[in-house]
Amino acid sequence: MTQEPRSGRQRRRLTATVTDLEVKRQKALLVGVATKRDSVEQAEASLVELERLTDTAGSEPVYSILVRRDAPDAAMYIGKGKATEIAGDVAAMDIDVVVFDNDLSPAQQRNLNQKFQVDVVDRTALILDIFAQHATSREGMLQVELAQHRYRLPRLRGKGIVLSRLGGGIGTRGPGETQLETDRRRILDRVRKIENQLKDVAGSRKTRSKQRKRQGLPLVALVGYTNAGKSTLFNKLTAADVLVEDRLFATLDSTVRKLELPGGVEALASDTVGFVRRLPHQLVESFKATLEEVQDADLLLHVVDAAEEDPDAQASAVRLVLTEIGAGDVPELMVVNKADIAPEAAVKRLLELNDGSVAVSAVTGEGIAALLDTVVHELSRGSVEIELLVPYSAGDVVDRLYRLGEVTKRADEAGGTRITARIPAGDVERFTAYESA
Repeated sequence: MTQEPRSGRQRRRLTATVTDLEVKRQKALLVGVATKRDSVEQAEASLVELERLTDTAGSEPVYSILVRRDAPDAAMYIGKGKATEIAGDVAAMDIDVVVFDNDLSPAQQRNLNQKFQVDVVDRTALILDIFAQHATSREGMLQVELAQHRYRLPRLRGKGIVLSRLGGGIGTRGPGETQLETDRRRILDRVRKIENQLKDVAGSRKTRSKQRKRQGLPLVALVGYTNAGKSTLFNKLTAADVLVEDRLFATLDSTVRKLELPGGVEALASDTVGFVRRLPHQLVESFKATLEEVQDADLLLHVVDAAEEDPDAQASAVRLVLTEIGAGDVPELMVVNKADIAPEAAVKRLLELNDGSVAVSAVTGEGIAALLDTVVHELSRGSVEIELLVPYSAGDVVDRLYRLGEVTKRADEAGGTRITARIPAGDVERFTAYESA
């Protein structure tokens, strides 16, 4: 079926006409495909998300089409007839780029390019482009470039011996190395170089991670769907200044800050890249090193946008990626965000469906105190109670106990400070020298 843009979206584009003309944004036609295994509602929701992704990438989505098929066509994904129909729309509306909400094979993409006579990109290429625009750190840029090369490698297309380099001398005559082989070799060389550079960066991160672990502070990682308000909440909790924009994937680089919890307990909080439905495998692979902090976390704060039409689907997409990166078993606390603007019934439903979840507004600060109390409670689940007699000369040990966990009893004696505390089980060995008899 064909979907005309809603009047609301059309008005928003009209109000931005001057800006669009100034930056000469590409006009994009969006195409989604619903097969037998997809519900129309899911396909439509994904197409709406594709509109936001396209806008974030810098193009103007002007028209969207949802095609129903039993199965994708091997040659053109949407079939020759529908491709011919869309080609007419492309010409009539002076479209610059056609964006598919599905992943296209190299052959399908090539055939559609020829049919439409404009650029054709799929969902993976679109997200890779957004990541390339938003990566700012050296590591982030390397990770995105690696993902792009892995995506482009199977899409290389040579021109046979026409572009061959002819050899000279005995044993070198003949077609030689084709341009395709040269391009493939150059990309593979660059991939290996990037992988080595990322290993060096990963080594530096592991060193920093070991230093943090020596401090004995628990790690709380914020995860969530892109644009769920994760970075806003991170800033509210840690008084950080992480970039916050009403755009998908506004921040890509993870940030770690100290988190002050009730009772004088300290922890570390980490803000991570946001997720979307069907996050490209190339990106998951490339960003695995960055996402190691999620795997090592003691607790995940899963931020969910309660104002979204389908927050359950977004939560499921996040959990799917967490499983893919090996963090599916890390304890999770759902944070129902945007309680100040979301329908009350939607917030209540999410709280009832997810035991222990907390409703907050990262903008107004509503519910933040309750969230911090809950974080302390969740972190204490993996703790044990110890009783120590700490000499007065080792006052730093007492300070460390206060930072690590909850001190329940303290008394000064002749031999030192007798103290009872609940701390993470993994830190108990560090205090065995002071165990009370």
